[in-house]
Amino acid sequence: MECGPAGLYYSTIYAYNRKYMGEQTPSSIEDFFDLDKFPGRRGMRRVPFANLEFALIADGVPIDEVYATLDTADGIDRAFAKLDTIKDDVVWWEAGAQPPQMLADGEVLMSTAYNGRIFNAQILEAQPFVIVWDGQLLSLGGPLAIVAGTPRIEAALAFVRFANRPQSLANISKYISYSPTRLSAETLVGTHLETGIDMHPHMPASAENMRRALKSDWRWWSEHRDELNERFSAWLAR
Repeated sequence: MECGPAGLYYSTIYAYNRKYMGEQTPSSIEDFFDLDKFPGRRGMRRVPFANLEFALIADGVPIDEVYATLDTADGIDRAFAKLDTIKDDVVWWEAGAQPPQMLADGEVLMSTAYNGRIFNAQILEAQPFVIVWDGQLLSLGGPLAIVAGTPRIEAALAFVRFANRPQSLANISKYISYSPTRLSAETLVGTHLETGIDMHPHMPASAENMRRALKSDWRWWSEHRDELNERFSAWLAR
């Protein structure tokens, strides 16, 4: 970005617990909204962010047209109309630790979640969770910027350069399933430090998982967050 580099990608995905799923398993964001094919409660975060994007993708809006669609009154209405189709079956969560617990307890059949939380439950707690990457919403994390006027500008620049080296970025993946933002770092991703598993299949920005990924438009949300939070709260109350 203009004022600072972001070091990693994390994503909002949805996941399910194999223990509570039948022979037929979901594979698309459309399946998350299909209560006939997959009856059961859904977990979703109690905010409009990600939910509106998921709703439009599930309603057939092409990935590259999601924010252009949300930029119109009809597009926002369309997203809320799609959410209406599952609203009565949604269990709302607010903290990132909740979706893994809800899935483990069978409180919901599927839930949106942060990919790192589901990874930890899969790998460190041996939970039989499956991430559906289709329609994932990629977000940037770990941005670094230098405060104007700092008396230690050379030290600050040295740290930013160090933190954004390909190997430094790739090293994050030793601990959690967050992708480096630099292409030159992707080939340096290796194994999980604690368990030794290959981290490539768990990376949000891997070629396989990026086939139908949407990059979150933080500029769009910075301009519309307040109004949509208000509308979302009113929608929840109805």
